[in-house]
Parts: sequence; C-alpha cells; structure tokens
Amino acid sequence: MIELLVVVAVLGILAVAVLSAINPIEQINRGKDTGSRSDAEQLIGAVDRFYTASGYYPWVTGATITPFNTAWAAVDATVWTDGTTAVLTKLSALGTAEIKESFVNRITASGYNTLYKYHKGDVGGSTYVCFLPKSSNFQTEAGNRCTAAGGLPSDFPSAGACPAGCVASKLCYICLP
Repeated sequence: MIELLVVVAVLGILAVAVLSAINPIEQINRGKDTGSRSDAEQLIGAVDRFYTASGYYPWVTGATITPFNTAWAAVDATVWTDGTTAVLTKLSALGTAEIKESFVNRITASGYNTLYKYHKGDVGGSTYVCFLPKSSNFQTEAGNRCTAAGGLPSDFPSAGACPAGCVASKLCYICLP
C-alpha cells in the first residue's frame, strides 16, 4: 500500500511539473493571438485589394473623396462605414468578395479579441489593423515595438496602440500594416 502511495505521489509531482512547464493557459492565449494576427492580415489584404480594384479605400465613397483617413476605432460591422454602407459589407459584397461573410461574423462576434483599424490619411500611408495581445510573448513584442530605438513610423497609430504606460500595464497593441 505504501509503495502505491509513493507511486501516486511521484506521478502527481511529475504531472504538476509538466503542466507548469507547458503552461496551457499561455499556449491557449498564444493561439488566440496568432489567430488575431492572421485575421488582421486578412483584413489588411482585403482593404488593399479593394483599393487596387476600385482606386479608393472602402471607407470612402469615391476616388475623389478626401481626406481618406480612418480614425483609431474598433472594427465593427455597423459603425465603420463610408457614410451609408458598412465597410465590412463592402468588402464582403458580391461584387468585391474580398472577405467571406463568415470571416465578418467571426471578427465581429462578442467574445472575439477586438480588432482596431487606423489610416492616417497620408498618400502612400499604411492601413493598420491592431489587437490587444493576451499572451506574454505577444505582449512583450507589442511593448518592444512601442519602445523601439529607431522610433515608430510617422503614420503609426501611436496614440491608440502605445498609450502612456502601456509597457508596464501590458496594454500595448500589436499593429500590422
């Protein structure tokens, strides 16, 4: 009986050691962050393809409309519009079909890690899609970007993505152009 108790105790110690080494919560958060990064890349690609095909960004109504900036705000199915039509609807419409409706439903669902969009409005400037990372690796990456020695690009959404004290509070955003 004592031998059996010793074996169970040793197995318990090994299980705790293995679980602490792989940290399943961190792995789950890293997977969610990787998914958010992939979704941000897909959204940027859709915006770029729309711009290439039509000559203007999906948040404006025509090529002669200026300014063509889009403020730092959450990517939303109804609020992010060109004044009349939702941008995500324009990107998933039958004529453009840059993204699928299932993609729109996923990134706008409650519980999804909210994506934020930004474009300063400069000709040749980048469109940024950002998200708040959940895993410590991605939080470190975001903090390093906000404190980069070479500085941030001039069209980077630094006020939204790198708010004061974000490194210490782990509230820096990962932004992809």
